[in-house]
Amino acid sequence: MTASSGRRLRGALVGYGFIGERGHVPAYLKRDDVEIWAVADVCAARRALVPHKLPRARVYESAEALLAAERENLDFVDIAAPPVDHAPIAHRALDLGLHALCEKPLTTSLADATGLVRHAVRAKRVLFPCHNYKHAPVVVAIRDILRSGRIGRVRSVTLATYRNTHAKGVPEWNAHWRRLVRHSGGGIAMDHGSHTFYLTFEWLNAFPTAVTAKMVNSERERWDTEDNFSAVLTFPNGLADVHLTWTAGVRKVIYTLQGEKGAITVDDDELQLATQRATGGADVAQGAVTWDVERRTIASDWMDASHTLWFNAMFDRFRTAMAEGDYAGPEAMDACRCVEIITTAYRSAAEGCRELPLGEVAAGPPGES
Repeated sequence: MTASSGRRLRGALVGYGFIGERGHVPAYLKRDDVEIWAVADVCAARRALVPHKLPRARVYESAEALLAAERENLDFVDIAAPPVDHAPIAHRALDLGLHALCEKPLTTSLADATGLVRHAVRAKRVLFPCHNYKHAPVVVAIRDILRSGRIGRVRSVTLATYRNTHAKGVPEWNAHWRRLVRHSGGGIAMDHGSHTFYLTFEWLNAFPTAVTAKMVNSERERWDTEDNFSAVLTFPNGLADVHLTWTAGVRKVIYTLQGEKGAITVDDDELQLATQRATGGADVAQGAVTWDVERRTIASDWMDASHTLWFNAMFDRFRTAMAEGDYAGPEAMDACRCVEIITTAYRSAAEGCRELPLGEVAAGPPGES
């Protein structure tokens, strides 16, 4: 089947874990333009739960079995399996002429990420990552402020994501899969890095040229993945400081954007906009500049790990890409860049926090300038 903008799409969900059941499915059920036709999960106990929310969905024990049986009935595959499984499932979907929506990170290696992009272009099917933080209401508000020019050109940003634990998976399968590299491909950098890095691309309006990183695993006797990660990204026009942790005392995001004429500070749903006002005088100490401060509360549901309310805007963009034949668009290329940063950051940390260059990802998909 091929996607048409005027009819209901049929999708298959691969992975009926927390984000699949609690994030994607509730969002799909509120839409009238899409139907989840089939679900696959390797865990029998999880498969038994599917009919409670999707009574008409066909249920399979593997992605391979689902795609073999349902390939003619589908428009797209939604990949919500652990990251190490993303690439093979996406390749198989593209082989069968299906579009692929994929949870972050797109893959766990840059070679796999760029290979998927090339495959999507050859297959003429859309590859689209779940970069849902772009659609959080407070992030949308930041975008509007930047477009207005009120703080001028952004010169530096900081992004801190605090979590008191790793996001737990479903107990029926493996609640701690994110701490096991054989499933996750890495720790908090692999899990949260993409959301952080693609926001820096937008806010600094550029791509980074180098990364320096440091990370630790405070529970190495139990797990083989890092739980604290810090990095500095060098951009042509500024710097981004990133801190990610699974060992915080509180769940929170704190972002700052420093511009030529002001600054934005975000603390979960609280946004503060400070803009400069010239008042005369020789310098700041003499009253040359003061700041007008505006505070807003923008409900963004940061405490809801499913982020269901951010899903619709993202899926709308996926559907538009299908309708327009944007097979490996900006989101897919950003996903490749995120994977490059994550994997290069791991090398940097392993080599004594050495600064390493970035930029292997081309400006666009193969065949584009």
